[in-house]
Amino acid sequence: MTQYIVKRLLFSFVVLFAISLIVFTAVRVIPGDVCHIVLATPDVDQGQCNAINHELGLDQPAPTQYVRYIGGLLRGDFGSSLITKRDVWAEMKDRVPLTLELTLLSTLFALIVAIPIGVISAVKQDSVTDYGLRFLTIGWLSIPSFWLGTMFIVFPAKWWNYSPPIGYVDFWDDPLKNLEQLYLPAIALGIALSASLARVTRSSMLEVLRQDYVRTARAKGLGSRVVVTRHALRNALIPVATLFGLQVGVLFGGTVVLESIFTLPGLGGLTLSAVRNKDYTEVQGIVLMFSTALVALNLLVDLSYAWIDPRIRYA
Repeated sequence: MTQYIVKRLLFSFVVLFAISLIVFTAVRVIPGDVCHIVLATPDVDQGQCNAINHELGLDQPAPTQYVRYIGGLLRGDFGSSLITKRDVWAEMKDRVPLTLELTLLSTLFALIVAIPIGVISAVKQDSVTDYGLRFLTIGWLSIPSFWLGTMFIVFPAKWWNYSPPIGYVDFWDDPLKNLEQLYLPAIALGIALSASLARVTRSSMLEVLRQDYVRTARAKGLGSRVVVTRHALRNALIPVATLFGLQVGVLFGGTVVLESIFTLPGLGGLTLSAVRNKDYTEVQGIVLMFSTALVALNLLVDLSYAWIDPRIRYA
């Protein structure tokens, strides 16, 4: 197990290195002159541009700039924002708790909804309940999260004169207000994920329920609930865990839009602002942070296979 983890960590560093190189190159081919972005005016002379490029190190060859960028990352330095001049890490760390909490709440909602739906649909295969739940999940897959989030704002305000509180209060300062601010965007973000997980749970459960050991458990007189929860569900979770690891990237993308819709000061809003202002140092830092979180989570998902199925061994 230790050898496998070390190999995966080394591979993860290679992946993050490749991502940093791609992002570093991509932001520099985006149309727009850095000195116009920094000065926020179209009327600049060449002397001003030369001074700004020298200050930012942009007058050096691209390989040299990249080596300096990687050296800064290894020291924990993400660079400074072109617009605010603040340290990029300082900009991000204040917004990480909100985005992390929103992602966790949407994940929790998706799992709580998806697994029971998938199990019930599989156990009652081809029944009215099964068809109804399958129709429901297909409908959820068809609804964009940004549209659902907008409807969560419009209709409660129109029907009940209710709108979620604006801003963000830390969970430890006021748990109830914090949840009131985040439960609607968490549901909007988790709906599509819950639909995907429910459909995979159903198909995986159907396959497991046909296995010989499940029929043996039933023949021994075990109750249906025990057979489903102890013998079938755990063995059906590996495809669900795999899909969950792949879909986390979609959750991160959804936070970018939903945080803007609900005016939440998280990494999503910072990402939109950085892209809109062409602040490529912030874009690089944010993308690298999301990538690191995604790589780490997929490593945890892979390691969870051995816990889900003890027959799996890593060597």
